[in-house]
Amino acid sequence: MKKVKNVTIIAAGNGGITAAADLKDRGFDVILYDLPEKSHKLETIIENNGILLRYNGEEKFVSGVECSTDIDHAVRNADIIMFTIPGLLVEKYAEVVAPAVSEDQLIYFNNAASMSGIRFKNKAKEMNINHDFFIAESNSLTYATRADAKKGHVDLSLKVKETLIAALPKEKTNTAYELVSQIYDGIIPVEDIWRITLENANPEVHPGPCLLNAVRIENHGDQFSLYRDGFSKNSSNLLKAIAKERRAIASAFGYKLEDIIESRINRGYFADDKKDIHLMFRESPVFSNIDGPSSIKSRYVVEDIENGLVLWSDLGRVAEVPTPAIDSVITLGSIITELDFKKIGLTLKKLKLDHLNLSELKSFV
Repeated sequence: MKKVKNVTIIAAGNGGITAAADLKDRGFDVILYDLPEKSHKLETIIENNGILLRYNGEEKFVSGVECSTDIDHAVRNADIIMFTIPGLLVEKYAEVVAPAVSEDQLIYFNNAASMSGIRFKNKAKEMNINHDFFIAESNSLTYATRADAKKGHVDLSLKVKETLIAALPKEKTNTAYELVSQIYDGIIPVEDIWRITLENANPEVHPGPCLLNAVRIENHGDQFSLYRDGFSKNSSNLLKAIAKERRAIASAFGYKLEDIIESRINRGYFADDKKDIHLMFRESPVFSNIDGPSSIKSRYVVEDIENGLVLWSDLGRVAEVPTPAIDSVITLGSIITELDFKKIGLTLKKLKLDHLNLSELKSFV
């Protein structure tokens, strides 16, 4: 088995800065890359020669984190090239990274799942790059965290206890698991990337409750916390309805998913004392410390509808699973944000898979 030593992290956002500090602290050689036009995100880290990491009530300065805006230099020696980007930016970064990556390097999308592997390959093909890329994707980021690039600080709330992974193609999942499990504990290989995208719980948790709290977000966004303030016993019925539809789609694909409370307990977000779900969010040792969103057009709404619910609705159509709750959030979100999510959202057509039936979709990956 290949030993992982060098990790290149793509994008200096919450996940990227956190991963750079965490992996460097644990002995890996790390390069944190971002686009030249986003070099300002790297300036403080370069100036300080490191990142201040706060975790479990302790502070540690992690020195020697290398930063770069030169993609060829950044990926040249990498064993794993790890993307920690929002789903909305997959194509933008793929356009820069695809020409620089070799077929023996693992491209690992460590973010909220949004069919990033297929989208990366499609963008590469548009650029006449037809490499047999080695790609894996997780269902969600391996951290609950917030980073401040201007200060070079990370406030890490949780190293997620369980993270699911699958490769594209699925026959390479075990090889990807052997590599990623060297840098993260709790990695669990699963059937394929369709299950990965259906195990991303953000689209069921974020947009619906945000829309129900739109007035509070717009009027008091700087004081609002979705997890502490945005859930109630009855409003949580929307979350439960979307979760039920998601699980029904997964069942049509042949997967059995954990329920919405059990999965969060197993991943470390909820304490292991089951209550009504709105209380689980409100009292979570992780979620209760997270503020925001401060805008109704935050990623909690835009990304999770555009790259999550729209695709789930499309998968429901192919699987012949009704999705009235999912569709209601897409419609309401479009009205409130004035964004046509059905037009701009991620669909099977945009993935170039709209000609396939359910059985063919499963075989494709």
